Amino acid sequence: MPFGEIVIGAPGAGKSTYAHGKYQLFSALERPIAIVNLDPANESVPYPCAISISSLITLQDVMHEFGLGPNGAMLYCIEYLEANFDWLVELGRLHPDTWVVFDLPGQVELSMNHESLKNMIVKLGKHDYRLAAVNLCDAHYITDAAKYISVLLLSLRTMLQLELPHVNVLSKIDLLSQFGDLDFNLDYYTEVQDLSYLGNSLPQGTKFAALNMRICELVQDFGLVGFETLAVEDRESMLRLMRVVDRATGCVFVPSAPQESHGTGQEKVPSTRRVNLDSLFTTAAGPIGGIRSDVKGVQER
Repeated sequence: MPFGEIVIGAPGAGKSTYAHGKYQLFSALERPIAIVNLDPANESVPYPCAISISSLITLQDVMHEFGLGPNGAMLYCIEYLEANFDWLVELGRLHPDTWVVFDLPGQVELSMNHESLKNMIVKLGKHDYRLAAVNLCDAHYITDAAKYISVLLLSLRTMLQLELPHVNVLSKIDLLSQFGDLDFNLDYYTEVQDLSYLGNSLPQGTKFAALNMRICELVQDFGLVGFETLAVEDRESMLRLMRVVDRATGCVFVPSAPQESHGTGQEKVPSTRRVNLDSLFTTAAGPIGGIRSDVKGVQER
């Protein structure tokens, strides 16, 4: 039962940087990790790849062969990967305790309304993968009310499309101070509090004013969207997000090696298939602690 995450987000959100940071963090923690590069346009990634789609197909080859533009070629590559899903059988060679990070392209339509990615996630689930979606959004979007609303709608649509445990993340939070003061405290944006207050920050007297407020009502009616914060260079920030994603996938409920048997006859069972009864409910219901657990502290820093 391998665990892992699907890293998605718009171009420039920091997906590859996050994947590299996660590799470094897991290496320091001595947790096995493998990164799968599924971006056919990114052939020079900053992290060591266990598997790269460039060995199957590249964006430049598709553009040259079929005369397609970048977006059309990207969709073709993902559809080609779906049709050749058996190529990912190499994942079976990884150790069952390996955490797998899938680094996806930045085209948001792949996670919003295109079926190929969703179909591949379903197939991975049939191979017993327990995955979560980590959706990176550049933190500077919250400095503009209209951009923040668009990020909320994009995140909600992605959650409904992929149907995975979902963690929305405001990345590059350490650079937020470069864009001036926020209209509200940071926790207003991360917790998606009463969006009606955004009305004063939006352009008034335009045909889009009412539309913006209807979108806000839609997001709040679903009540699904919230955000974590991330500064890749901050170890405590990475550790907190790691714990959040571990909880989302269920990996946190897997016991460590010294606690795994208790004379239950599970000694020969892989650790990812053992049940951690010692702290199951405490971990599921309790808050995630740590230095970066308080958003107000993140804002002050």
